[in-house]
Amino acid sequence: MRAVRDRCVWTQQIDHRALVPYLEEEAAELIDAVEAGTRDDLREELGDLLWQVLFHAEIASRAAEGAFDIDDVASTLTEKMTRRHPHVFGDAVATTPEEVLVHWNAAKAAEKRTRTSVLDGVSRHMPSLALAQKLVGKAAQVGVEVPSDERMPQSEAELGDALLALVAAARTNGWDAERALRERLRTLEADIRAAERP
Repeated sequence: MRAVRDRCVWTQQIDHRALVPYLEEEAAELIDAVEAGTRDDLREELGDLLWQVLFHAEIASRAAEGAFDIDDVASTLTEKMTRRHPHVFGDAVATTPEEVLVHWNAAKAAEKRTRTSVLDGVSRHMPSLALAQKLVGKAAQVGVEVPSDERMPQSEAELGDALLALVAAARTNGWDAERALRERLRTLEADIRAAERP
């Protein structure tokens, strides 16, 4: 990566912000490989995503202030994973996935104790459906109820059909399904913040 940064004129002029579209694309291609690709596809796409991490770290290593490199990234990750796995690296015990989650959440809460809302740290750049699922969980944490449909799908396949039917209905009516969900999520976020106020 250092050689590419030093010798490639395109790579020399790129910065973190300019790399974001490539990061999004590589992450999407990795998801495709996981869900529908071959083992060769998976290996290739993991490499492409790793290249993005290396690229960002190399850019950061040359910053005038706050510089860090890939070794610093790996060290920070190692420290975090050690803290969040006290049942692996410490004396804590976890015999079920639920107990692991308790340890993980306790460690994360200790790390993020300056946060004042369950919404702190939730990225608004997530795809809308993923963000919706995350916010529904956050709403449950603070007692905000989200409307549910009585015709509940019984499987992921049925859920996919139901979502596709909703998008088809939006198209038929000239509605923007993506915008409709984003606007509803803004309302849900406001409801969550209101529920958190003393």
